[in-house]
Amino acid sequence: MTGTATAIAHPNIAFIKYWGNRDDALRLPANGSISMNLAELHTQTSVSFRDDLRSDILTIDGKEISGAALARVKAFMDQVRRLAPDAGYAEIVSKNNFPIGVGIASSAAAFSALALAAARAAGLNLKEKEYSRLARLGSGSACRSVPDGFCEWNYGSGDEDSFAVSISPASHWGLIDLIALISDTHKKVGSSAGHVSALTSPFQSERIRTAPERIAKCRQAILEKDFKALAEVSEQDMIMMHSVMMTQDPPLFYWEPLTIRVIKAVHEWREEGLDCFATIDAGPNVHVICTAEAAPTVREQLVKIKGIREILSSGPGGKAELL
Repeated sequence: MTGTATAIAHPNIAFIKYWGNRDDALRLPANGSISMNLAELHTQTSVSFRDDLRSDILTIDGKEISGAALARVKAFMDQVRRLAPDAGYAEIVSKNNFPIGVGIASSAAAFSALALAAARAAGLNLKEKEYSRLARLGSGSACRSVPDGFCEWNYGSGDEDSFAVSISPASHWGLIDLIALISDTHKKVGSSAGHVSALTSPFQSERIRTAPERIAKCRQAILEKDFKALAEVSEQDMIMMHSVMMTQDPPLFYWEPLTIRVIKAVHEWREEGLDCFATIDAGPNVHVICTAEAAPTVREQLVKIKGIREILSSGPGGKAELL
């Protein structure tokens, strides 16, 4: 069969983190999570099924991809082919307007865009929750980039009900994410590999046990636009996740010395009255979340910190969409 479709999706920043699976093959999470899509950052992906191909072809940002990254995408495309048996091999072309593989959820944007484009090119017409489930099979956090705005990934009982839903639309709360880019070097150990070892940390079981309480606090803080509450629960959850990373076997040390400097500076600014807090995914780069009112001052302060390569800025983003 032949068919072509293009989709665009945004990365997301998690306030309550996803780390560890109870089923690695299905990417069923060890706990639920909550995130915000990032409007100014996006991945655009086109999928073209072609009868002349003998294998899937992947190009990212103008470079043809092979090895483990291609194998991961091929495995995902096999999931699409299970839903659409007539679909053959495809050419996949993906473009990003932000650095990938550095802890800015590039895989979330990539697989949510791929889920929409591949399914439509294969002739499928799925509902949002089905796109979210499909995206999850490529990258767990990708399920959260499918719905609009502020999203919660339901823990679920299994494959059928483990997907993300929108808590509130992007228009609900004009938060700003100032991303302090400390490194744009592709990380040596990706999230997928790290998830597998999460339970080797003595702290993971406690993090999982207490996650529902933090999820409830985070959800309420978003719905009520309570910045103080969101800051407290998000920073607590971030520190807990990185504590697990650093104590699992083998340990993962994503933070750089500059990462710590930025975290400590953000704490000082908040104590001085600025509405801002720090959160970090699987990488060294610091997401400084702040109110729209505080954002100009926070940016001015970040610029003064030597070593930050670039500061990316984004408000809340919408859902993944077919173009």
